[in-house]
Amino acid sequence: MNQDSVLRRRESSVSPSRGMAFPDLRESFLHKVAAWRAFGGKTRESRLGHVPVFTNEFWTSRQRHAGSLHEISYRACFKPQLPAFFIEHLSAPGDVVYDPFMGRGTTVIEALLHRRVPLGCDVNPLCRLLTEPRLHPPPAARVEERLEELDLDRPVELEDSLHVFYHPKTLRQITNLRDHLLTRENQGTLDEVDDWIRMVATSRLTGHSSGFFSVYTMPPNQAVSVASQRKINARRKQRPEFRSIKPLILKKTRSLLRDLEIVKDVKACRGRVALFTGSARETPRIADSLVSLIVTSPPFLDTVDYHKDNWLRCWFNGVDTSGLEIAAFRSLEVWTAFMKSAFLEFARVLSPGGFMAFEVGEVRRGKVRLEEAVLEVAAALPMDHRLDPVCALINAQDFTKTSNCWGVRNNTCGTNSNRIVVFEKPRI
Repeated sequence: MNQDSVLRRRESSVSPSRGMAFPDLRESFLHKVAAWRAFGGKTRESRLGHVPVFTNEFWTSRQRHAGSLHEISYRACFKPQLPAFFIEHLSAPGDVVYDPFMGRGTTVIEALLHRRVPLGCDVNPLCRLLTEPRLHPPPAARVEERLEELDLDRPVELEDSLHVFYHPKTLRQITNLRDHLLTRENQGTLDEVDDWIRMVATSRLTGHSSGFFSVYTMPPNQAVSVASQRKINARRKQRPEFRSIKPLILKKTRSLLRDLEIVKDVKACRGRVALFTGSARETPRIADSLVSLIVTSPPFLDTVDYHKDNWLRCWFNGVDTSGLEIAAFRSLEVWTAFMKSAFLEFARVLSPGGFMAFEVGEVRRGKVRLEEAVLEVAAALPMDHRLDPVCALINAQDFTKTSNCWGVRNNTCGTNSNRIVVFEKPRI
């Protein structure tokens, strides 16, 4: 479906007078979170200035509770349960749900599964490569057939520095697959099976188990440098062993597709998706007041370097990010300036009575609370672009897997602490 037609869909399928349908949605949401008991705990209430703060476990911490299609790693991504919570409580079927910092596409997929109209945007082309294939997943049998057709063992020139990650035979297979996909892309002949294989292979390039193409390295959402991998190999006294990539791609494919009902639901709704590659601060293809709900998490302050962390994924996909505005903020002032311009755009695309759930983590070991900075950003907006704070939510729970990976205490840093500020665009 043409993306422009998707952006016009709301005129005919969703009431433009959203406040008439949900006159008490804000108060209803505040009452629900204050009385929340789903996981047994009592909500603790405090205040941040005049803004109420609610602390509780608002969604499950179980790693495998969400649909299998989400199981693609990306730096600083949040769990599907987070956008699901706000989609369920702050929107209705048919509403437009938007993520301006799309990442791996978690909000986009959850919006589809909840029968909303999803929009996604990210400046990094990798995000679209990782998201789109999961919106039109091919049967595993077709993936297997395509893999069988490919000759990945023919002689090919190898990138010598990558031998710190891969056995020579494995690197030959990766390089041949890369060449096949880039050739098809240049010819304009990539199909949904190629897209799927590219997405899965991208997610399997490096990791810390035998399910990845590489020798033991960092978790799969972050590729270390060649020099750092040499140190890891020396410390662990390891050498890359041969891992055939076809069976690993097929195994991950079957894992992603194991929730058949969810796969069927996504396929049924996929025509309503619009994804963009570009800056969140300038999205002219999204009409004024189109969006009912934004659920997003921006680049964190001085925490994640998306250029460096994705260098190997960019190499595999032939993506050059050197000229892109991929944010890496080294000071709170620079981060705040970026968010001020982004918030102006968010206020433009949000409908009157629409909401934004803006998730931030703690940085610099809790010395900087970005929720406070976010509230200051909103307070500085001009009156015709107002976003009024509704509340802040702190999701207090154990993040065992994340804590073990990074050696941090629960709820103390980065994405290991969900802190969400909820805003509403005033009704006219």
